[in-house]
Amino acid sequence: MTTTSSLNPSVPPRAPAAAYDDLLARVLPQARGQRVWTPSDGPMPSLFVSHGAPFTLDDPQWLDDLFGWARSMPKPRAVVVVSAHWEQAPAAISGAAAGVPLHYDFSGFHPRYKTLPYATPDATDLARRLTGLLGPTPVHEFADRGLDHGAFIPLMAMYPAADVPVVQLSMPGLDPGALLDLGTRLRPLREEGVLVLGSGFMTHSFAVFRRPELAAATAAFDAWAVDALARGDADALADYRDKAPGAAIAHPTADHFVPLLLTVGAADDPGSAVSAIDRMVMGNSTRSVQLV
Repeated sequence: MTTTSSLNPSVPPRAPAAAYDDLLARVLPQARGQRVWTPSDGPMPSLFVSHGAPFTLDDPQWLDDLFGWARSMPKPRAVVVVSAHWEQAPAAISGAAAGVPLHYDFSGFHPRYKTLPYATPDATDLARRLTGLLGPTPVHEFADRGLDHGAFIPLMAMYPAADVPVVQLSMPGLDPGALLDLGTRLRPLREEGVLVLGSGFMTHSFAVFRRPELAAATAAFDAWAVDALARGDADALADYRDKAPGAAIAHPTADHFVPLLLTVGAADDPGSAVSAIDRMVMGNSTRSVQLV
């Protein structure tokens, strides 16, 4: 796949992840100095991020949007992330030890994307807390499986200093109700300064790359999701296959949509969604939302 600056073919190519290098050069002091959450801040929000492919690290606007979003809230004590790219039943955790190598679960991109480091601190305390919340079923830890790209790519932009402990939690399945329930079980973590992050994509259609006219379907799905979120209609979101226009095109498979249900389930107010990122890229919605 050819990498172009800002995902725009009219812009001359730069070195892979050059925009990310620029971000690091600009913001590392701010990232390191960000105020850390305290109990007086109240619960951390729950987030859904449209995470993008590795070449989103070449999109300066996307990087700035994610970094600005992270800066709009206190730095969390830790992050628990559920990515579209890890389904494992029963729910399992991965990579809680400090510096576990990343899980580069992609191919067909420039080799440099598999050299970018993101060595997060020890998160074994959060792993133990998750084990308690998810019991009594034993929770297996995949100690050698690092964060996959659905987790590390957005976090590289949000917390580029890699100074926040992170645990990845698997999706126990693709049933929307199961993700809603999982989010509900994670809700207490927000009161402890832990950021609950569902990582997917508001629309995830490869067909629209080949047939741009299908972008009308992804736009219709995105508009429907915005309305359902505004109404706090978790039942409609869970029944998106039958309720949402363009669902078959926007989400041929469920994996990139159901992390949104985790985010809704973890929220105190399902109708509190605010869009932090809202634009279409290559016919797909990159909408990312925050709930409280």
